[in-house]
Amino acid sequence: MQLKRVRWLRLMAGLAMLASVPAAPGLAGPIEMSRGVADLYTSVSIYPPSATQMTVCYGFVCRRRHVLDFTAGDRAALTAIMSAGRASAAAERAAVQKAVVWFDRKMGPILGTSRRVAKADFRHRDDAHNYDCWDTTRNTTSLLLVMQQWGLLKFHGVGDPKYRGNALVLQTPHNTAVLVDRATKVEWVVDLWTRGYLQPPDVMTVAKWVTED
Repeated sequence: MQLKRVRWLRLMAGLAMLASVPAAPGLAGPIEMSRGVADLYTSVSIYPPSATQMTVCYGFVCRRRHVLDFTAGDRAALTAIMSAGRASAAAERAAVQKAVVWFDRKMGPILGTSRRVAKADFRHRDDAHNYDCWDTTRNTTSLLLVMQQWGLLKFHGVGDPKYRGNALVLQTPHNTAVLVDRATKVEWVVDLWTRGYLQPPDVMTVAKWVTED
């Protein structure tokens, strides 16, 4: 009986030690986000991303949806891509471009968005195979939030989405995902909507982006 009691006490001590070990980065707790980012999801009644999955929007204003469950292989691929950006903020932004291209390539055959075109909207009459700027803003923001949760963003945090549009100068309405440089607080857009399939997203300061069309 005494031996059984000793074994039981050792088992309980072992379980207590396991419980005290922190979970692997990115695998525990909800993803923290600002009100502006959260509104991207509540406005179309979808769940925000987690460390293991995200809702991919397409078909214009998220009228079509697909849940992407990240595999261990996906995480390894994105980790390898982002590892090339550990030297500087500029290098990290270049790596983010490659990560977004990885996402575009992964989703293309699944959604049929391998046929998508730059600056798609209702005038293209092919919503089933395209993203509008609301879709790319949500998808890119979600991907950035997941990578941030995984600890892959060293120099940047995910910022609130930005909007531009001035009818007086014939500037069309448009939205984009945003990264914020942790050191300088400069905001950078990561804009996939202006590019076609497998083309790197535009990355520029928000100050410059709001003057573009």
